[in-house]
Amino acid sequence: MINLLFVCSRNQLRSPTAEAMWGQRDGFDARSAGTSPHARRPIGPADIRWADVIFVMEDKHVHRLLAAFPRLLVYKQPHCLGIPDDYRFMDPELMALLDERVSTALAQAV
Repeated sequence: MINLLFVCSRNQLRSPTAEAMWGQRDGFDARSAGTSPHARRPIGPADIRWADVIFVMEDKHVHRLLAAFPRLLVYKQPHCLGIPDDYRFMDPELMALLDERVSTALAQAV
């Protein structure tokens, strides 16, 4: 089982969509969290430790994670998916982007 962590700002649209999609696939467990203290589920050290692969939606999320958890991220480089906050939860276009970009990143990581 590969543990995938998806991170966006407020954990309301993009990362929960990714969690819902990838958590249903064989061989994967998925969680989502947000970098904002006002996130539906703020990210914490336990999330970083749990994750085998960390995906963030934008570059700013990489910077926030590195600032908040520098020691925990020494051996876990977050992968930026480059997905702006322009979508609703389970938006078909968002789902297509997530499917393509996460699949590509996982294939390159193996």
